[in-house]
Amino acid sequence: MKLLLHTCCAPCSVYCIDKLREEGIEPTLYWYNPNIHPYTEYKARRDCLKEYSKSIDVKAIFEEEYGLDNFCKEAVKDLNNRCVNYCYPVRLRKTFEYAKENGYDAVSTTLLYSIYQKHDFIKNYMEKLSKEYGIEFLYRDFREGFWKGHNKAKELGLYMQKYCGCIFSEESRYNNPNPPKPVLPEGFEDTRRWSLCVKRIENKNDYIDLLLEANPSKASINKYLSDSDVYGLQVEENIVSLAVILHIDNKTLELKNLVTKKEYRGKGYAKKLLKSLCGNYKQKYDKMLVGTSENNIPFYVKQGFDKYEKTIKNYFIDNYEEEIWDRDLKCVDMYYYSKDLKKAKVNI
Repeated sequence: MKLLLHTCCAPCSVYCIDKLREEGIEPTLYWYNPNIHPYTEYKARRDCLKEYSKSIDVKAIFEEEYGLDNFCKEAVKDLNNRCVNYCYPVRLRKTFEYAKENGYDAVSTTLLYSIYQKHDFIKNYMEKLSKEYGIEFLYRDFREGFWKGHNKAKELGLYMQKYCGCIFSEESRYNNPNPPKPVLPEGFEDTRRWSLCVKRIENKNDYIDLLLEANPSKASINKYLSDSDVYGLQVEENIVSLAVILHIDNKTLELKNLVTKKEYRGKGYAKKLLKSLCGNYKQKYDKMLVGTSENNIPFYVKQGFDKYEKTIKNYFIDNYEEEIWDRDLKCVDMYYYSKDLKKAKVNI
Protein backbone atom coordinates (compact mmCIF):
# COMPACT_ATOMS: atom_id res chain seq x y z
CA MET A 1 0.00 0.00 0.00
CA LYS A 2 1.27 3.44 -0.96
CA LEU A 3 -0.08 5.61 1.88
CA LEU A 4 0.00 9.40 2.11
CA LEU A 5 -0.34 10.46 5.74
CA HIS A 6 -1.36 14.07 6.27
CA THR A 7 0.74 15.15 9.26
CA CYS A 8 -0.04 18.14 11.46
CA CYS A 9 3.08 17.96 13.67
CA ALA A 10 5.85 15.65 14.87
CA PRO A 11 4.37 14.73 18.29
CA CYS A 12 1.06 13.65 16.72
CA SER A 13 2.91 11.54 14.17
CA VAL A 14 4.88 9.43 16.65
CA TYR A 15 2.23 6.86 17.55
CA CYS A 16 0.64 6.91 14.08
CA ILE A 17 3.90 6.01 12.36
CA ASP A 18 4.75 3.35 14.95
CA LYS A 19 1.29 1.80 14.63
CA LEU A 20 1.33 1.76 10.83
CA ARG A 21 4.81 0.24 10.74
CA GLU A 22 3.64 -2.51 13.10
CA GLU A 23 1.03 -3.31 10.45
CA GLY A 24 3.69 -3.39 7.72
CA ILE A 25 2.56 -0.06 6.23
CA GLU A 26 5.26 2.49 5.44
CA PRO A 27 3.65 5.95 5.26
CA THR A 28 4.81 9.01 3.39
CA LEU A 29 4.27 12.08 5.55
CA TYR A 30 2.58 15.08 3.96
CA TRP A 31 2.95 18.50 5.59
CA TYR A 32 0.30 20.97 4.52
CA ASN A 33 -0.92 23.15 7.38
CA PRO A 34 -1.65 26.75 6.33
CA ASN A 35 -3.77 27.18 9.46
CA ILE A 36 -0.78 27.39 11.84
CA HIS A 37 0.10 30.89 13.04
CA PRO A 38 2.15 32.95 13.77
CA TYR A 39 5.04 32.16 11.43
CA THR A 40 7.41 31.36 14.28
CA GLU A 41 5.00 28.62 15.39
CA TYR A 42 4.54 27.38 11.82
CA LYS A 43 8.32 27.15 11.41
CA ALA A 44 8.86 25.47 14.79
CA ARG A 45 6.37 22.69 14.05
CA ARG A 46 7.54 22.21 10.47
CA ASP A 47 11.23 22.09 11.36
CA CYS A 48 10.63 19.66 14.23
CA LEU A 49 8.83 17.32 11.83
CA LYS A 50 11.68 17.60 9.33
CA GLU A 51 14.18 16.62 12.00
CA TYR A 52 12.07 13.79 13.38
CA SER A 53 11.23 12.29 9.98
CA LYS A 54 14.92 12.18 9.09
CA SER A 55 15.80 10.59 12.42
CA ILE A 56 13.40 7.67 11.88
CA ASP A 57 14.03 7.41 8.12
CA VAL A 58 10.50 8.10 6.94
CA LYS A 59 9.83 9.97 3.69
CA ALA A 60 8.24 13.39 4.18
CA ILE A 61 6.86 15.90 1.69
CA PHE A 62 6.57 19.54 2.72
CA GLU A 63 4.00 21.66 0.91
CA GLU A 64 4.91 25.19 1.94
CA GLU A 65 2.07 27.63 2.47
CA TYR A 66 1.86 30.02 5.38
CA GLY A 67 -1.78 30.90 4.77
CA LEU A 68 -2.57 33.62 7.28
CA ASP A 69 -4.43 35.90 4.84
CA ASN A 70 -6.70 33.22 3.38
CA PHE A 71 -7.24 31.68 6.78
CA CYS A 72 -8.43 34.96 8.29
CA LYS A 73 -10.73 35.65 5.34
CA GLU A 74 -12.38 32.25 5.71
CA ALA A 75 -12.36 31.96 9.49
CA VAL A 76 -14.11 35.25 10.19
CA LYS A 77 -17.15 34.06 8.26
CA ASP A 78 -18.00 31.83 11.22
CA LEU A 79 -15.34 31.82 13.93
CA ASN A 80 -17.01 29.22 16.13
CA ASN A 81 -17.10 26.71 13.27
CA ARG A 82 -13.81 27.57 11.59
CA CYS A 83 -12.40 24.06 12.17
CA VAL A 84 -15.11 22.21 10.25
CA ASN A 85 -15.73 24.96 7.71
CA TYR A 86 -12.11 25.63 6.78
CA CYS A 87 -9.23 24.20 8.85
CA TYR A 88 -9.98 20.51 8.31
CA PRO A 89 -11.35 20.74 4.74
CA VAL A 90 -8.53 22.85 3.27
CA ARG A 91 -5.83 20.48 4.55
CA LEU A 92 -7.55 17.18 3.89
CA ARG A 93 -8.76 18.09 0.39
CA LYS A 94 -5.24 19.21 -0.54
CA THR A 95 -3.91 15.88 0.71
CA PHE A 96 -6.31 13.90 -1.46
CA GLU A 97 -5.46 16.11 -4.45
CA TYR A 98 -1.76 15.44 -4.00
CA ALA A 99 -2.38 11.72 -3.53
CA LYS A 100 -4.45 11.58 -6.73
CA GLU A 101 -1.84 13.44 -8.76
CA ASN A 102 1.07 11.36 -7.48
CA GLY A 103 -0.27 7.81 -7.56
CA TYR A 104 -0.99 7.07 -3.92
CA ASP A 105 -3.38 4.22 -3.06
CA ALA A 106 -4.64 5.54 0.28
CA VAL A 107 -4.80 8.59 2.52
CA SER A 108 -4.96 9.04 6.27
CA THR A 109 -4.18 11.79 8.79
CA THR A 110 -2.61 12.29 12.18
CA LEU A 111 -5.64 14.43 13.07
CA LEU A 112 -7.29 11.10 13.93
CA TYR A 113 -4.76 10.72 16.76
CA SER A 114 -5.64 13.77 18.84
CA ILE A 115 -8.31 13.48 21.54
CA TYR A 116 -8.80 17.24 21.15
CA GLN A 117 -9.89 17.20 17.49
CA LYS A 118 -13.38 16.61 16.09
CA HIS A 119 -12.76 12.96 15.33
CA ASP A 120 -16.16 12.01 13.90
CA PHE A 121 -16.23 14.99 11.54
CA ILE A 122 -12.73 14.21 10.25
CA LYS A 123 -13.65 10.57 9.68
CA ASN A 124 -16.89 11.40 7.84
CA TYR A 125 -15.28 14.13 5.74
CA MET A 126 -12.42 11.85 4.66
CA GLU A 127 -14.92 9.16 3.71
CA LYS A 128 -16.60 11.75 1.49
CA LEU A 129 -13.28 12.77 -0.09
CA SER A 130 -12.39 9.12 -0.62
CA LYS A 131 -15.45 8.64 -2.81
CA GLU A 132 -14.87 11.93 -4.62
CA TYR A 133 -11.25 11.21 -5.54
CA GLY A 134 -11.48 7.43 -5.87
CA ILE A 135 -8.72 6.84 -3.32
CA GLU A 136 -8.97 4.63 -0.25
CA PHE A 137 -9.34 6.34 3.13
CA LEU A 138 -7.32 4.29 5.62
CA TYR A 139 -9.21 4.81 8.87
CA ARG A 140 -7.51 4.10 12.17
CA ASP A 141 -8.65 5.35 15.56
CA PHE A 142 -5.16 6.40 16.58
CA ARG A 143 -6.58 7.93 19.78
CA GLU A 144 -6.08 4.55 21.47
CA GLY A 145 -2.37 5.39 21.65
CA PHE A 146 -2.67 9.08 22.45
CA TRP A 147 -0.92 9.05 25.82
CA LYS A 148 1.63 6.49 24.70
CA GLY A 149 2.59 8.69 21.77
CA HIS A 150 2.41 11.82 23.91
CA ASN A 151 4.85 10.43 26.46
CA LYS A 152 7.25 9.13 23.80
CA ALA A 153 7.28 12.53 22.08
CA LYS A 154 8.20 14.19 25.37
CA GLU A 155 10.93 11.65 26.06
CA LEU A 156 12.37 12.31 22.59
CA GLY A 157 12.44 16.03 23.31
CA LEU A 158 10.14 16.95 20.42
CA TYR A 159 8.64 20.42 20.28
CA MET A 160 5.31 20.18 22.11
CA GLN A 161 2.96 22.94 20.98
CA LYS A 162 0.67 24.62 23.50
CA TYR A 163 -2.38 25.19 21.29
CA CYS A 164 -4.14 23.69 18.29
CA GLY A 165 -2.60 25.89 15.63
CA CYS A 166 -4.42 29.02 14.55
CA ILE A 167 -4.32 32.47 16.12
CA PHE A 168 -7.80 32.02 17.54
CA SER A 169 -6.90 28.83 19.33
CA GLU A 170 -3.87 30.60 20.77
CA GLU A 171 -6.17 33.34 22.02
CA SER A 172 -8.41 30.73 23.66
CA ARG A 173 -5.38 29.32 25.46
CA TYR A 174 -5.16 32.55 27.46
CA ASN A 175 -8.79 33.63 27.64
CA ASN A 176 -10.04 30.18 28.56
CA PRO A 177 -7.29 28.52 30.62
CA ASN A 178 -9.62 25.74 31.82
CA PRO A 179 -11.41 24.47 28.69
CA PRO A 180 -13.77 21.49 28.90
CA LYS A 181 -11.94 18.19 29.02
CA PRO A 182 -12.22 16.09 25.86
CA VAL A 183 -14.63 13.19 25.86
CA LEU A 184 -12.33 10.18 25.76
CA PRO A 185 -13.19 6.83 24.21
CA GLU A 186 -13.62 3.93 26.59
CA GLY A 187 -10.45 2.86 28.38
CA PHE A 188 -8.41 6.01 27.78
CA GLU A 189 -8.61 7.31 31.35
CA ASP A 190 -6.46 4.49 32.74
CA THR A 191 -3.56 5.16 30.39
CA ARG A 192 -3.66 8.88 31.16
CA ARG A 193 -3.50 8.26 34.88
CA TRP A 194 -0.02 6.80 34.67
CA SER A 195 1.53 9.21 32.19
CA LEU A 196 4.24 11.79 32.80
CA CYS A 197 3.29 15.34 31.99
CA VAL A 198 5.32 18.56 31.77
CA LYS A 199 3.28 21.50 33.02
CA ARG A 200 3.97 25.22 33.06
CA ILE A 201 3.77 26.48 36.65
CA GLU A 202 1.93 29.78 37.12
CA ASN A 203 1.74 29.79 40.94
CA LYS A 204 5.53 29.94 41.27
CA ASN A 205 5.69 31.05 44.89
CA ASP A 206 3.84 27.92 45.99
CA TYR A 207 6.97 25.93 45.15
CA ILE A 208 9.54 28.05 47.01
CA ASP A 209 10.18 25.31 49.59
CA LEU A 210 11.12 22.82 46.89
CA LEU A 211 13.32 25.34 45.05
CA LEU A 212 15.13 26.05 48.32
CA GLU A 213 16.35 22.45 48.35
CA ALA A 214 18.57 23.29 45.35
CA ASN A 215 19.26 26.92 46.23
CA PRO A 216 19.07 27.62 50.00
CA SER A 217 18.79 31.40 49.57
CA LYS A 218 15.24 32.71 49.22
CA ALA A 219 16.61 36.15 48.34
CA SER A 220 18.61 34.63 45.50
CA ILE A 221 15.59 32.76 44.15
CA ASN A 222 13.41 35.86 44.28
CA LYS A 223 15.90 37.74 42.10
CA TYR A 224 15.15 35.53 39.10
CA LEU A 225 11.87 33.76 39.79
CA SER A 226 9.40 36.42 38.61
CA ASP A 227 11.21 36.83 35.26
CA SER A 228 11.61 33.09 34.63
CA ASP A 229 9.58 30.27 33.16
CA VAL A 230 8.89 27.51 35.68
CA TYR A 231 7.97 24.00 34.55
CA GLY A 232 7.12 20.92 36.56
CA LEU A 233 7.18 17.23 35.74
CA GLN A 234 3.91 15.72 36.95
CA VAL A 235 3.63 12.04 37.84
CA GLU A 236 0.01 11.08 38.42
CA GLU A 237 -1.22 14.08 40.47
CA ASN A 238 2.16 15.12 41.90
CA ILE A 239 4.73 17.64 40.68
CA VAL A 240 7.97 15.74 41.32
CA SER A 241 10.58 17.91 39.55
CA LEU A 242 10.91 21.62 38.84
CA ALA A 243 13.02 23.57 36.35
CA VAL A 244 13.40 27.34 36.32
CA ILE A 245 14.47 28.91 33.00
CA LEU A 246 15.54 32.55 32.73
CA HIS A 247 15.53 34.30 29.33
CA ILE A 248 18.88 36.07 28.89
CA ASP A 249 18.26 37.39 25.37
CA ASN A 250 16.42 36.28 22.23
CA LYS A 251 18.90 33.46 21.63
CA THR A 252 20.10 32.45 25.10
CA LEU A 253 18.51 30.89 28.18
CA GLU A 254 19.84 30.03 31.61
CA LEU A 255 18.79 27.08 33.75
CA LYS A 256 18.58 28.70 37.18
CA ASN A 257 17.20 25.83 39.22
CA LEU A 258 16.60 22.12 38.71
CA VAL A 259 15.31 20.10 41.64
CA THR A 260 13.44 16.87 42.37
CA LYS A 261 11.56 15.98 45.54
CA LYS A 262 13.63 13.73 47.80
CA GLU A 263 11.32 10.72 47.58
CA TYR A 264 11.47 10.78 43.78
CA ARG A 265 15.20 11.23 43.30
CA GLY A 266 17.32 8.68 41.46
CA LYS A 267 14.57 7.84 38.95
CA GLY A 268 15.66 10.12 36.12
CA TYR A 269 12.81 12.61 36.45
CA ALA A 270 15.05 15.70 36.33
CA LYS A 271 16.68 14.36 33.15
CA LYS A 272 13.28 13.79 31.52
CA LEU A 273 12.12 17.28 32.42
CA LEU A 274 15.30 18.94 31.18
CA LYS A 275 15.29 16.93 27.94
CA SER A 276 11.70 17.88 27.22
CA LEU A 277 12.36 21.58 27.84
CA CYS A 278 15.49 21.61 25.67
CA GLY A 279 13.48 19.97 22.90
CA ASN A 280 10.88 22.72 23.08
CA TYR A 281 13.23 25.66 23.49
CA LYS A 282 15.57 24.63 20.68
CA GLN A 283 12.98 25.70 18.14
CA LYS A 284 13.49 29.35 19.11
CA TYR A 285 16.73 29.54 21.10
CA ASP A 286 20.35 28.61 20.35
CA LYS A 287 21.94 28.09 23.73
CA MET A 288 21.14 27.23 27.35
CA LEU A 289 23.55 28.07 30.17
CA VAL A 290 23.82 26.53 33.61
CA GLY A 291 25.88 27.58 36.61
CA THR A 292 26.73 24.75 38.96
CA SER A 293 28.96 23.55 41.73
CA GLU A 294 31.89 21.24 41.02
CA ASN A 295 30.07 18.07 42.08
CA ASN A 296 27.28 18.54 39.53
CA ILE A 297 29.44 19.21 36.48
CA PRO A 298 29.40 15.51 35.33
CA PHE A 299 25.58 15.43 35.49
CA TYR A 300 25.16 18.46 33.27
CA VAL A 301 27.87 17.38 30.83
CA LYS A 302 25.93 14.13 30.31
CA GLN A 303 22.83 16.21 29.54
CA GLY A 304 24.68 18.01 26.75
CA PHE A 305 26.04 21.01 28.66
CA ASP A 306 29.50 20.18 27.39
CA LYS A 307 31.00 23.60 26.60
CA TYR A 308 32.85 25.33 29.42
CA GLU A 309 32.02 29.05 29.55
CA LYS A 310 33.55 30.60 32.68
CA THR A 311 34.21 30.31 36.41
CA ILE A 312 33.01 32.83 38.96
CA LYS A 313 35.51 32.66 41.79
CA ASN A 314 34.18 32.54 45.36
CA TYR A 315 30.58 32.78 44.15
CA PHE A 316 29.13 30.68 46.97
CA ILE A 317 31.19 32.52 49.58
CA ASP A 318 30.31 36.00 48.33
CA ASN A 319 26.60 35.39 47.77
CA TYR A 320 25.55 33.22 50.73
CA GLU A 321 25.73 34.01 54.43
CA GLU A 322 26.26 30.39 55.43
CA GLU A 323 28.61 27.77 54.02
CA ILE A 324 27.10 25.78 51.14
CA TRP A 325 27.86 22.08 50.99
CA ASP A 326 27.10 19.67 48.15
CA ARG A 327 27.40 16.23 49.72
CA ASP A 328 30.99 16.18 51.09
CA LEU A 329 32.24 19.12 49.03
CA LYS A 330 32.23 22.72 50.24
CA CYS A 331 30.97 24.94 47.40
CA VAL A 332 33.27 27.83 46.57
CA ASP A 333 33.35 28.63 42.84
CA MET A 334 30.49 28.63 40.33
CA TYR A 335 31.21 26.88 37.02
CA TYR A 336 29.27 27.84 33.91
CA TYR A 337 28.66 25.41 31.06
CA SER A 338 26.42 25.70 28.02
CA LYS A 339 24.41 23.43 25.76
CA ASP A 340 24.05 24.09 22.03
CA LEU A 341 20.32 23.51 21.61
CA LYS A 342 20.54 23.41 17.83
CA LYS A 343 22.93 20.44 17.94
CA ALA A 344 20.54 18.37 20.05
CA LYS A 345 19.72 15.09 18.34
CA VAL A 346 16.60 12.98 18.64
CA ASN A 347 17.53 9.71 20.35
CA ILE A 348 15.44 6.76 19.34
